[in-house]
Amino acid sequence: MIELTPCPLCKSTFTYEMNGLLVCPECGHEWGPEEDNTTGNDQFIVKDSNGNILQNGDAVVIIKNLPVKGSSQSIKAGTKVKNIRLVDSDHNIDCKIDGFGAMALKSEFVKKA
Repeated sequence: MIELTPCPLCKSTFTYEMNGLLVCPECGHEWGPEEDNTTGNDQFIVKDSNGNILQNGDAVVIIKNLPVKGSSQSIKAGTKVKNIRLVDSDHNIDCKIDGFGAMALKSEFVKKA
């Protein structure tokens, strides 16, 4: 079996060949097999709970009630958060939520709005 190169954007190993191009089924990126794979090495990819790729400035919706440390309130499911900022850490979304202020969220608890 032929060993195909992983996706240069999301590093998925489930790539396949179609019409002379390599295709990633996870992020939809297409590239030529002769292209240099080092183009996306300095970038990191953040995906929401549905697998959609998030970008800085996107709006997301919280999908689960999230307890807040140090507060008796929780962030309710369905809360819309605008203008997110992606960071390379465990909680990979920085944002401001009305009534709570600055927050760090995990992308697995949000979906793209």
